[in-house]
Formats: sequence, structure tokens, C-alpha cells
Amino acid sequence: MGFSVRIFIPSGRPEGLRIIEKSNWTGRALTFPRPALPEVRKREEITRTGVYILWGRSQDEDFPMAYVGEGETLLPRLDSHAKEKDFWTHGVAFTSKDQNLNKAHVQYLEARLARIAKQLKRCELDNRNEPQEPTLSEADRADAELFLADMLLCLPVIGVEFFEEVEQAAPSFSDTHRFVLAARGVTATGYAGAGGFVVRKDSQAVGDEVPSVHPSTSRLRTSLRKNGVLRDSGDHYQFTQDYVFPTPSTASAVVLGRTSNGRLEWKDASNPQLSLRDIEAAATD
Repeated sequence: MGFSVRIFIPSGRPEGLRIIEKSNWTGRALTFPRPALPEVRKREEITRTGVYILWGRSQDEDFPMAYVGEGETLLPRLDSHAKEKDFWTHGVAFTSKDQNLNKAHVQYLEARLARIAKQLKRCELDNRNEPQEPTLSEADRADAELFLADMLLCLPVIGVEFFEEVEQAAPSFSDTHRFVLAARGVTATGYAGAGGFVVRKDSQAVGDEVPSVHPSTSRLRTSLRKNGVLRDSGDHYQFTQDYVFPTPSTASAVVLGRTSNGRLEWKDASNPQLSLRDIEAAATD
């Protein structure tokens, strides 16, 4: 079902602080690059109870890193992370317009977001301890889940896809357009989704990388092994879950351990003579 999102830019600079509101939602999100934190500190919303996400990349990996937190008052928490955490380049803080979020609510939201990120493995969490869900009444839990559902709809709008379920990345083409990649002794399957290219669970990836592999591909493969997305299976690796890559070429490069044009190498499963590029071109005719 469709919904509308309103984005307000108080400074007039699109790269600065943005205020996000969704139709029929009591929440409000403030998303900002790290240099805009002084502007954020002046906002009244940041003195409220809320939950926040910080994200960026670690120094030695191309894999995204994120931190999920909460605060009875958001401002001191963000100030603390500005001093103590170097990795993050962007942040988003969620509060309630009617100020109905209490400490237990945001602890619940923090725990749920951390658990989703841990399950999806699309980023590495910087949280040292796994947040625990507080005890909520049935009514409070239902309210928190509704608030969370709207948060999860807003996050991809601002480019945060770490919490997007694979099921939400609906295929761009009909179900007949499933793709297969068979090369270098491995076979992988997948499909082009709205959120990226999805490599299916049990797909294979090569165990050895070619010497000319791009460093970013090698680092991503290392991160996927470290986070359990790729499992050692003899002379190759196996995907332990459906996994969304930003592009078909990123997906095929990880599978093959070398530079790859995914739009040429992913073939239609029912007609291997057709590549993903062919299918996309036919869809625009």
C-alpha cells in the first residue's frame, strides 16, 4: 500500500539536516551528516526520548558499520558518540511528535533494530552488548511494533537499507525472470529486486580469488565470511541466507572472486542465452 513521506530541509541545504515525516505516523525522524550535528543540537526534538542509528564504514573494510542506541534525552547520547566513535558519517534520530515514547518503548525499539540488523547481516553492528527487550504490556508492545513498522518504511527513503527484509525487496521482473550464474566451478541463483540484487540461500561462491581481484571485493567477501553469510563448504563457500547486494555486479564479483559485469554474467534461468541486461532492455521496449 502506498504512503507519502514529507522531507523538510530547515537550512535550505539538501546535504544538511532533513526532517522526515510519514503520513499517518506520530513519529518524526531527523537525519543528518556528522558535520551537521551542531545544527541538530539546536532542535527541540533532540531533547526528547528516542532511538537513533549511526552509520558509516570501518577503516579497513568496505562493509557498512552501524550503531543502534536509545536515550531518555537524545542530545547527550549523540554528543558522547561524536567524541568517542570515529566510524560514523551519518545519523538518524527518531522521536514522537506527541511525545508518547517512553524509556521502555525506545529500549524495545533499540533491541528490535539491533536484532533485525544482526539477522540480516547487511552491516556490522558496533554495539558492544546486544540490547535486551524490556518487559512491556501487550498494548505497549503493539504500539511499539507499529512505530517500528513506520520507521522501517522510512529508513530506505533516506538510504539506510541495513534493516530491509529481503521479502520487502520485491522482484522487478516477473517470477519467470530468475537468474543463474555458473562459472569457475560454482553455481549461484538470484533475482533483481527493488532493493538490489538478491543472491539466494545455498548459492555457491568460489573459495579462491584471482590475483587481480579488486580490494573492495576481497574485503567484502572477508566481511561476509566473518559475519556468517558465506560458510566454508570444502573448496567453495555457500550462502547461508538470501542476501541483498547493491548491484548485480557486486553480487557476481563476490560469487566469482573477480571483477565482473553482473548484467552480462547473470543469465535467465529458463533461457541461459538471455542476460540480465537483455531482460532489462526488453522490459523498456
